[in-house]
Amino acid sequence: MVAAPRIHKKGSVIKPQIIGESKFPPLLKALAIYGPNASGKSTLVKGLQLLKQLVSLLPTAENRPLPVSPFRFDLGLLEKPSIFEVHFIENKIRYSFELALTADRIHWEKMTLYEKGEPALLYERSYSNGTDLYKFPHLEGGSELHEAWRKLTGPRTLFLAQAVANSNEELIQLKTPYKWLTKLMIESDGMKPASRMTQRLIADHPSFGTEVAKLLSNVDIPILSIQSKRYEEEEDSLKTLLTNNIQNGVVPGERALKRRVTNQISTSLTHLSNLGEAVFDFDEESEGTKNLLGFALPWLIFRDFDTEKEDAKSVLVVDELDSSLHPKLVEALVQKHIESELDSQLIFTTHDTHLMDSKFLRRDQIWMTERDFNGATHLRSVYDFEGREGEDVEKRYYEGRYRSLPLIKKEIKNESNS
Repeated sequence: MVAAPRIHKKGSVIKPQIIGESKFPPLLKALAIYGPNASGKSTLVKGLQLLKQLVSLLPTAENRPLPVSPFRFDLGLLEKPSIFEVHFIENKIRYSFELALTADRIHWEKMTLYEKGEPALLYERSYSNGTDLYKFPHLEGGSELHEAWRKLTGPRTLFLAQAVANSNEELIQLKTPYKWLTKLMIESDGMKPASRMTQRLIADHPSFGTEVAKLLSNVDIPILSIQSKRYEEEEDSLKTLLTNNIQNGVVPGERALKRRVTNQISTSLTHLSNLGEAVFDFDEESEGTKNLLGFALPWLIFRDFDTEKEDAKSVLVVDELDSSLHPKLVEALVQKHIESELDSQLIFTTHDTHLMDSKFLRRDQIWMTERDFNGATHLRSVYDFEGREGEDVEKRYYEGRYRSLPLIKKEIKNESNS
């Protein structure tokens, strides 16, 4: 997300405020990732999601494997750790976090902050010869507390999570980077989970429904209002039904029970036309409208993060932003963010090449995934290829100038049988 030099469209970048680093380069406000199916776009998003999941895991005595898998095509990597590294800014301080792990344990963990551009290691944990070795050169708390944290940290628990969970309000040195890592907003499994959460929020906070309706109407979907209701009465009657069934020796299946218990919200959307208003059930809406309802959740929260200074510089990552959405609608959403005053970043994967030749995306904001012959993904920016600002990126893309196109084999007919 670091902006390339000597490119115009200054509105597309953020000038980060970092203590002691006045000459830090600008950062991009948005980044679009293209590439063929199975080229690694979704895996990149899931990698970020996994990093957040690992940091968010609470310490537990349960002996469960860590949710990481190796690169399976290279037999030499099957037993080696998967490595994650992320650099970020939180509360005007620059950090780097490095992590290496297998399903069995954490092998390496390292948090560094930068003071006036110079790295200061807060802690480092490394696994060697059956033992976790630690260093705490610049970590607050003192040796006794460090030792207590170390003893509490199991092989499948991050030291970062353990230390934060067992810190008082005065200890903030690790809480600051922990906050950034856990507040990443990532949509990698489509918009259905987010759509369900949006409906729950509207049921509990009707004013949120007003904001969602406003977002939809701003992108040419004539929604006047959205109402969601919880069915507590149905839940009570369900409990009675279960009690009666069990007394009669009838036990409902687990899947049926789960479906009845979780499906407690009914949502209706009021549409407006020249002929008047009409109310539609959520299930009657198009897939595009349903996806937008899901996208509204991270989008609006994404914007609300920046209403408080301490929560600025938030990041939203969306896989397949264009899913069931019209290209002009996707363009409007991305442009709306870039032209806003928010110091936040949007990263998304898409197949919508219409965005390539929009007037607001720079060449360094368009990235490509490419799968090599070994099955590995390579990620490159259009800026890495020879070209000029203002060129027809979409045309050059389909000409294969940036590679990252699917190779479609033509079927060869056997002339002897024809």
